[in-house]
Amino acid sequence: MPGKSRLAAGIVMFVTLMVPLVSFAEGEAPAAGGEFRTATVGITRIGGSAIVGGTVIPFKEVTLNAQIPGRVTFLAGAEGHRASEGEILLSIDDEEIRAQRRAALAQISQAQAALGNSQMQYSRELYAPRINSLSGFPGMGIPSTFDQFFTRGFSEMLGQSNSGLERQADLYAQGAGVNQAQAQLMQAQANLDALDARLRDASSIAPFDGIVIRKMVEVGDTVQPGMPLLKFAYTDYLRIIADVPVRLAAGLEEGMLVPARLDAGGETVEARVAQIYPVADPERHTVTVKFDLPYGTAGGPGMYVEVTVPDGSVPVRAQPALPPEALVWRGSLPSVFVLEDGKPSLRLVRVGYPLPDGRVSVISGLSGGEQVILNPSANLVSGGN
Repeated sequence: MPGKSRLAAGIVMFVTLMVPLVSFAEGEAPAAGGEFRTATVGITRIGGSAIVGGTVIPFKEVTLNAQIPGRVTFLAGAEGHRASEGEILLSIDDEEIRAQRRAALAQISQAQAALGNSQMQYSRELYAPRINSLSGFPGMGIPSTFDQFFTRGFSEMLGQSNSGLERQADLYAQGAGVNQAQAQLMQAQANLDALDARLRDASSIAPFDGIVIRKMVEVGDTVQPGMPLLKFAYTDYLRIIADVPVRLAAGLEEGMLVPARLDAGGETVEARVAQIYPVADPERHTVTVKFDLPYGTAGGPGMYVEVTVPDGSVPVRAQPALPPEALVWRGSLPSVFVLEDGKPSLRLVRVGYPLPDGRVSVISGLSGGEQVILNPSANLVSGGN
């Protein structure tokens, strides 16, 4: 029976080879099914909202204008130049003003000399009155001493003179001379102060730390008072300015956080309501609102931004929400894998806006309570493992 023995040996070998293969296949499926990371679809209460367009602006911005006429002689740098507080950004030729200042100093010296002379004349009149001077009377052809004792005495006795009144008048005249000299000195000093102010106006100083965002003149240009020279701004912190319709502004309050999507890369950040203007625009019926952006937000002044503000006229509704890691983008519509009886099932969903807690609202496709798979693999299919 050699043929039967060879057949039995072959069957035994085939069974022996098949046993490991069957064991491997049966042990792989549970391991793959247990690797799914899942999250429960929650329910969040969402009210109505509207998108309002705005513009990114610096936290602080000033326009430096010319205060004196002249020629621009110095510019610190082009747009983007960073300057510290107190640094000179622009200078205008001030040679004429400096010449006027030297003339004002000469007027001050002259006024000081006149004041000193007036004070000396007043002191002499106070301690050595001219009314008692022997050489101060014309006389009558006789010695001055006789005239001092007899002529003045007869004149006062007849009522033709009053020595006390004359002395008072002399003192008043000398005092008036002192006051006039003091007034002339003050006037000369005021003229010097005005020239010093004009010299300060000849240079535009950085009022705070910031950068030059725009310059309107170049070195050599002739400017007149009131002409804009450059714009200087503090851009380490940025803001959004937007005109919000009155019905939407009623739902805002200072300190509230709202989503904002910047035009740079479509990044969405949380903006804080910083200021709500107290008066609405009577023509457009909007209220100007400023929002603070987080420090380090990408972008710069002038960029377009969309702010999502709550709409109180739309009632609050319940809406499912899920982590963004559960979303799968295969084509133009987002979808998620839901575990049903331990197996993944692909569902198309329509997503809304990001929520403050990091989740994404779902408008349709889910009802809440489902188990969704997080970060599904690229080869995962509906109904498979």
